[in-house]
Amino acid sequence: MPFLTPDEIEALLLSLKIASVAVAVALPFAVATALIPARSFRGKALLDGIVQLPLVLPPVAMGFLLLVIFGTRGGVGAFLKDYFGIVLVFRWTGAVLASAIFTFPFQVRSIRLALEAQDRGLDEAARTLGAGWFDRRVNIKLPLALPG
Repeated sequence: MPFLTPDEIEALLLSLKIASVAVAVALPFAVATALIPARSFRGKALLDGIVQLPLVLPPVAMGFLLLVIFGTRGGVGAFLKDYFGIVLVFRWTGAVLASAIFTFPFQVRSIRLALEAQDRGLDEAARTLGAGWFDRRVNIKLPLALPG
């Protein structure tokens, strides 16, 4: 007697596929968002609010909002269908999009905490030695944030 039926195995594999693709899709955007400096700038509160929105809204409201936006009659969904033939609603790709949006705030938060836990002296030392903003982020901050 098998431990899992073929239907259960198929559902499990689909779940793993959706989760892994969602993390891979959201991760570059989360890293870019987390690299925005922690100090205050105009619009920081608005950016933080937009990033944390999937955590604040009820899942049903967020799902309805995604359905309205990415549905075949919604603004983005109609554009994707008409010009590229991409339909996201009620397909595994739509589940990837929803999962990526829901995991995005968690990714940003953990990456930002890992970046903020670093010694600022390393960044300042690299700056005084002539390293630019991009070089400091790619060669110092991101490698040191990997364990986090």
